[in-house]
Amino acid sequence: MIHPDLKAEKTRRLPEHGLAEAVSLAAALPGMEILGAEVVRLSRVHPGTLFGSGKVEELKARFKEAHVELVLIDGPVSPIQQRNLEKAWGVKLLDRTSLILEIFADRARTREGVLQVELAALSYQRTRLVRAWTHLERQRGGFGFVGGPGETQKEADRRAIDDQVIRIRRQLEKVVRTRELHRSARRKVPFPIVALVGYTNAGKSTLFNRATGADVLAKDMLFATLDPTMRGVTLPSGRKVILSDTVGFISDLPTQLVAAFRATLEEVLEADLILHVRDIAHPESAEQAADVADILGSLGVKGETPMFEVWNKLDLVDATTHEGLIAQARARDNVFAVSALTGEGLDRLLDAISQTFDEEKTERLLALGFAEGRRRAWLHAEGVVQEETQTDDGWEIRVLWTARQEKRWREL
Repeated sequence: MIHPDLKAEKTRRLPEHGLAEAVSLAAALPGMEILGAEVVRLSRVHPGTLFGSGKVEELKARFKEAHVELVLIDGPVSPIQQRNLEKAWGVKLLDRTSLILEIFADRARTREGVLQVELAALSYQRTRLVRAWTHLERQRGGFGFVGGPGETQKEADRRAIDDQVIRIRRQLEKVVRTRELHRSARRKVPFPIVALVGYTNAGKSTLFNRATGADVLAKDMLFATLDPTMRGVTLPSGRKVILSDTVGFISDLPTQLVAAFRATLEEVLEADLILHVRDIAHPESAEQAADVADILGSLGVKGETPMFEVWNKLDLVDATTHEGLIAQARARDNVFAVSALTGEGLDRLLDAISQTFDEEKTERLLALGFAEGRRRAWLHAEGVVQEETQTDDGWEIRVLWTARQEKRWREL
């Protein structure tokens, strides 16, 4: 495992922490034995080989001595760099995007997850057809109707990938339509949606299991959960909410994956409350939180959506830090220090969630025509109707509702 550190490049992360995360990513793949990992500092990026010729030769000798078959580079590697390094070292090479795609492909369980990963992999693969340099310069003759040398093998491969991408996108559109139907059905149910988001391995699934009694896979492993899960939860106050567990985020998340998983991540856009779960025991917790904020912004999560910060894994910090974190969290309205593993601090969090939905209500007088029977039925199902009078044209209905309910009604 190699983590290139370009001296001129400014990042949020210490390279050593980036390397540790990359090693954890690699360890998440079954059957992977990591023989070594190091940070390689670069004064500049060499366009053809990423590293300088001396470093390439040095690494080649070390890989040969250790019988290395696969090299992981924690960063972007261009197709030409990948081709040249594989040729020079005689190994298979994966960059950060390839590694994350491999993990997602191994973890996807639902039909949607499998399709999303396949789409992301094809989009990535299309840009890297140069890897198969041994056959891509061959030309395949056409039927002779037009003349000329015919199309190159590379063009044929790219066209085959494009055809497959179109097929997968059509299948995903059906899945997305089904998901939208489910969302529409949930909008009619008077239960608010609470979405768990956060950096991968922050403890979202453990918190989800603790709150819902579900049995979602929760392991000390990056990307243990890929497919979103939703469960109904009755809070201690008696209020019911729907809790949604989503895929974890990571720094430098490949753009192909952000695009492919957009339908899944859009569950967050539907949320009435977002719980940003942070691994507060991690040395780069603040940097991870900033990465999550960037991704939420790119998804279009609006500032008006209420958000709580959940400082998880209190059980992993020392006693002095433990007390300090609890004091800091209690001094702020939207921060909660908890341990999803032991249950510490969850009562305060669940009470705050309940209070969030005990919103101020306003009274409105609505005039509905006879053709708007579905909207009238929704008002009755929500239990917001105070008084109703039938008129010549329909109904006059006096309602008492929250801003959230008014927003949903106007979207019907």
